[in-house]
Amino acid sequence: MIPLKRALSSPVGRKFVMSISGIALVLFVIVHLLGNLTLYVPDGGETFNRYAAGFDAIGPALYVIELGLLAVIVIHIGWGITTALKNRKARPDDYAVSVNSKGGPSNLSLASKNMIVTGVALGIFLVVHIWHFRIRKIYVADNTEIDGQQHADLYALVHTAFSDPFWVAFYVGAMVFFGFHLRHGFWSTLQSLGAMKPEWSKGIYALGFLVAVVLTVGFMGIPLYIYFLA
Repeated sequence: MIPLKRALSSPVGRKFVMSISGIALVLFVIVHLLGNLTLYVPDGGETFNRYAAGFDAIGPALYVIELGLLAVIVIHIGWGITTALKNRKARPDDYAVSVNSKGGPSNLSLASKNMIVTGVALGIFLVVHIWHFRIRKIYVADNTEIDGQQHADLYALVHTAFSDPFWVAFYVGAMVFFGFHLRHGFWSTLQSLGAMKPEWSKGIYALGFLVAVVLTVGFMGIPLYIYFLA
């Protein structure tokens, strides 16, 4: 157990944990976005409420899944902050002159230099988001019928939230941080896992940019759509 702890505490181990947890979170984000796209269906929220009601059918296992997801998030944020602080302490020049492990130029950018900032911002956003839609869901009355059973009208909760320009601006702004974080995180994850070859670097970096843009615009479009069009 001690050798495993020592291995995970090493620079390589920390990067491995960050990479695996990051991949798990990106997969969750993709699934989350696909489900939220039902908000675009112009049926008064029936499709979205039906999608949301599907989670109720999971029963107590849903809490296990949520706790597991929360653990991954805490690990990713916690290890991300400690890794960034250790890297900054090891390089007091704050990466003014930076090279990658192969001796070539690094992919130093606004996103890479501010991963700890965007990460903390997303952590704060996550707390607000959970309160906004997960905790407040508990207090929403079961006043919509789906397949003969009463469920909470979550579409109304989302619609009410995004009818407020403050919350629209908050969520849109948070997605900007998300895009910057994911842009660098995508490339850094593959590099940490040894899946990066020099001849692939430009293509993978471009792919990371594309993935970040697609997911960011996908989430950003929802509050804007509801506020201006729905």
